[in-house]
Amino acid sequence: MDAIGAVDVGGLSRAGGAGTTRASSPAAPKAPKAPGMPGSDRGDVVLAVDGGGSKTDVVAIGLDGTLVGHARGPGSNPQTRGWDVAGPILDDVRARVVGGLGDRRIRTTHVYLAGLDLHDELVAATAALAHWDTDGGAPDVLDNDLFALLRAGTLSPDAAAVVCGTGINALAVRADGETARFPAIGDVSGDWGGGAYLGNRALWHAARADDGRGPATALVDAVPAALGLGTVREVTEAIHFGRLDHRVFNRLCPVLFEVAEAGDAVATGVVARQAEEIVLLASVALGRLGLGSSAGAPVPVVLGGGVLAARDTLLVEGVVSGLASRVPGAVPTWVTDPPVLGAGLAALESVGAGEGALDRYREAVRSRSFASTTAAIR
Repeated sequence: MDAIGAVDVGGLSRAGGAGTTRASSPAAPKAPKAPGMPGSDRGDVVLAVDGGGSKTDVVAIGLDGTLVGHARGPGSNPQTRGWDVAGPILDDVRARVVGGLGDRRIRTTHVYLAGLDLHDELVAATAALAHWDTDGGAPDVLDNDLFALLRAGTLSPDAAAVVCGTGINALAVRADGETARFPAIGDVSGDWGGGAYLGNRALWHAARADDGRGPATALVDAVPAALGLGTVREVTEAIHFGRLDHRVFNRLCPVLFEVAEAGDAVATGVVARQAEEIVLLASVALGRLGLGSSAGAPVPVVLGGGVLAARDTLLVEGVVSGLASRVPGAVPTWVTDPPVLGAGLAALESVGAGEGALDRYREAVRSRSFASTTAAIR
């Protein structure tokens, strides 16, 4: 993706919460630490953390862009899991990376987590991760994972990002430091969509078609078949009695798209509604900052998360046509790389790494399966 400028991905100093806020200066550099290699920075690393609803990645990167360590764990969204669960997950995944660093020093740590949308959530996250300072790795930058997605997709100082993965969220940034954000805390803040929500809608429509309250749909057969059950009623009762937990909705999201691709009107309507919401989030965020209204002023709209990264034909067509209609200057930009790519690029740039290092890290991420849970990379 083309670099168009430079954008400060922010940190706790960037005001949290919904609406339009001004980003302040990046965090001040840490005090010097004992070097990993006497008289040289060659042993230094940066740490980058990306924690979403379904997975957490931590990487250690040499200043030359070499991927030194990587570990993966479960999702660590503190908004949905709470810090009593998210904290130990982050500690464990990070420890598996840091444990393999030997005497290398940590130059900086960038942490990007889903669920950090409000000021109080950012404050809580800062307190929850402050103990990382015992080995020199307390976060210098700590913010929503949308900033990692944004950096993975563009360097434009004017841009928007929409993530549609387990959940859905968006933001926009402007060259003068202004940002537009949303609370992104579910129904109570007006949210619609994301993988879990779409899977829920698949079952909802299947149930209504099954008992006659809704229109006929192939979801009646596809939903229970995907879960190894015979009927929609069996699925409903299994969830009600706890034989299936609510994570099952993520498994039903791909079923919705498969049925929609086959031409089912009900499923197609849900996909179209998701595309509409993605377009709406981007257009509203950009509109708050006065961006994207002119076709002569292109502005990237970075699109990522599992649902968007799958590049489903119907969803892509709906998003592209919707953006063209509502935001004449929008340039849809899909990110299919792991979000930790953007987190690592931002961390490297913060310590002055050059283009060669950025390219080396980018290539390392794209050539490696990020399913590994092994910390050290030899």
